[in-house]
Amino acid sequence: MRTKVEICGINTTQLQVLKNDEMMELLRRSKEGDMAAREQLIYGNLRLVLSVIQKFSGRGEQMDDLFQVGCVGLMKAIDNFDVNQGVRFSTYGVPMIVGEIRRYLRDNSAIRVSRSLRDTAYRVLQAREQLTRQHQQEPTVEEIAAALEIPREDVVFAMEAISDPVSLYEPLYSDSGDALCVMDQVCDSTAGDESWIEQLALKDAISRLGERERHILALRFYQGKTQMEVSRQIGISQAQVSRLEKNAIGSIKKSL
Repeated sequence: MRTKVEICGINTTQLQVLKNDEMMELLRRSKEGDMAAREQLIYGNLRLVLSVIQKFSGRGEQMDDLFQVGCVGLMKAIDNFDVNQGVRFSTYGVPMIVGEIRRYLRDNSAIRVSRSLRDTAYRVLQAREQLTRQHQQEPTVEEIAAALEIPREDVVFAMEAISDPVSLYEPLYSDSGDALCVMDQVCDSTAGDESWIEQLALKDAISRLGERERHILALRFYQGKTQMEVSRQIGISQAQVSRLEKNAIGSIKKSL
C-alpha cells in the first residue's frame, strides 16, 4: 500500500500522468481557450513539479512554498508552449519551472546577493553534481574551478553566498544540560571582561608614575613624538628622556 504524502493539500500518490498524445491534445485545446483543458494539463504535470523541487531540498525552504512557485512556472510553460515546435512538453517545462524557483530563492533570500554571484553558485552546484556522478566521489574546489574555468576564489565566494545564515542561538552541542550555542563560541577580544580589567590595571599603573614620566609617555605614545622632540619640548636631554621613559615602562610592567 502506497504511503499518502500531501503537499499543499494534494495527495501526491493520486497524481495522474498524461501520455504524450493526451498532452499535445490538451495543449492544443488550451491554446484555443479551453480552461478545462488547461486545468487538466496543470494537474497532469504536477509530478513534473515534484521532481524539480527535489533538487532544491535541503536549503531550509518550505517544500510547500517551492511547490507553489513551481506550479507558477508550470502554468507559464503551458501558456507559452508552442505545439508546432515538435518537442516534448517536459523539455520546455522543466527549465521554466527551475527558473521560476531560482528567481523565488534569489528574491526571497535572507541575505541579498548579486545576480552574477548567484548564477555562478548555480553553475558550481551543477558542476559538482556532474563531477560527483562521473567520479563517484565529492569533487574538490580545485576540480570544480577547473571544470568551470574560473578562479578557485570565485567558487568559494559563490558557495558561501548561497549558504543559509545561521542563528547565533543555533544549538551546537547538548549533553543533558544547557545547550552550547553559536553565541557561546563568539567573542570580541577587545570588549571582554579580560580586556576591561587590563585597561583598569594599566590606568592604575600609569597613575602611580610621576607627573613628568606621565607627560613623557603621553608625548611619546599618544602624540607620536620622537625622544629628541620630547627633549626639546620639556627642556631636558634626549638621554634623560630615554632613561625616564624606560623607567616608566618598567614600573608599568611591574605593576601589571
